[in-house]
Amino acid sequence: MPRHHASLQRLYVEPDLAAGAALTLGKEQSLYLAAVLRKKAGDEVVLFNGRDGAWRCRLTGDAKKAVTLEALERIAPQTPPADLWYGFAPLKSERLDYVIQKAVEMGVGSMQPVITRHTQVHRLKSERLRANAIEAAEQCEVLTVPGLLPETGLDALLDSWEDRHGGRRLILADEGAAAASPLAALESLRGERLGLLIGPEGGFAEAEREKLRALPFVVPISLGPRILRADTAAVAALALIQATIGDWR
Repeated sequence: MPRHHASLQRLYVEPDLAAGAALTLGKEQSLYLAAVLRKKAGDEVVLFNGRDGAWRCRLTGDAKKAVTLEALERIAPQTPPADLWYGFAPLKSERLDYVIQKAVEMGVGSMQPVITRHTQVHRLKSERLRANAIEAAEQCEVLTVPGLLPETGLDALLDSWEDRHGGRRLILADEGAAAASPLAALESLRGERLGLLIGPEGGFAEAEREKLRALPFVVPISLGPRILRADTAAVAALALIQATIGDWR
């Protein structure tokens, strides 16, 4: 997508944005602008909230605990939220941060941690996941921060899939799938609502894989002849989906 005022710092905020709107940032964002970036009254930044597009705003006050701004003009219209659901087995912290950031960059609309038999990490900090998603959106000019859904077990996810995601097909990155090109399988899903499920390090347990393969809404695909780490598999699968039937076309 085109860059809009790329030299200006971008921040995600909660309040409504409109011409002339006055905003006061919280302590953390205020410290970041005033103390870390040394922004002063009169300097400009870009704000977005996921509803009103991107706005060029001018600092009217530079107090380190409460920076104030005025919204000047909308520089980019709001884009519709992405519909792609992404389920992932949690990884250790740094690699999980990477996965969340890349999912935002790759156009995921909602994300959900899925606990499987071989999942190594069971205690997640949702605030950290949310902060990573916001940071990625700020850096990549994504105007809607993906939703972060509560963690769930694999069985609970699959048993409630039709009720919660009726009509959505679930693409399964399956290292045990036939080593054929995934392109034909993805092409057959063109125009449908989609989800992607990436398993843990070590893969799904055999009973989990059998259950997944037996479900009519699940579409297993191969990601090639090599065994990929879970974070690499996530990026590879998202790239395949977006390039083949997603918004890269």
